Amino acid sequence: TYVAAPTVTSISPATGLAAGGTTVTITGTNFSGATRVTFGGTAASYTVNSDTQITATAPAGTGTVDIRVTTAGGPSAWSIGGFYTYIPAPTVTSVSPSEGPTTGGATVQIIGTNFTDVKGVSFGGTAASRYTISGSSIWATAPAGTGTVDIRVTTAGGTSAVSAADQYTYVAAPTVTSISPATGLA
Repeated sequence: TYVAAPTVTSISPATGLAAGGTTVTITGTNFSGATRVTFGGTAASYTVNSDTQITATAPAGTGTVDIRVTTAGGPSAWSIGGFYTYIPAPTVTSVSPSEGPTTGGATVQIIGTNFTDVKGVSFGGTAASRYTISGSSIWATAPAGTGTVDIRVTTAGGTSAVSAADQYTYVAAPTVTSISPATGLA
């Protein structure tokens, strides 16, 4: 019995996290009896939904790769509809200044990589009131807070990992409780 090779005609979504874990729907033909699904040669876990659809979990990876399905008929051929692009997570390499008032309002420069399509900036889990992106820098307005927190950037590629380089410390304003003496020379 001759078995036709599978074909991959489209995938959805066509992008996902570099860390993997994105659920991808693969559409094509001759998927029954699939024995392997790969993303750029790396095996993925998958479920054959029908002869024309597979649901796969993307493994970790980088760059743009092709998705291939293998059955008794062989592997699917290269297909423009089967390209999947891994989006790298952003990284924060430094923040300046690294401290500010507990009332918030300080403008903080966040320097790092992969700041494409920024979805949000947070200080210890609290969203920055506003931010502007300029190349490898983000200028963010710190919200109110206390203690030392991590500044994290979220993009389509995920959220930046916590590191010592992303820490911001809230400093309480000084308070005067008394003075002595209360009088002095003019």
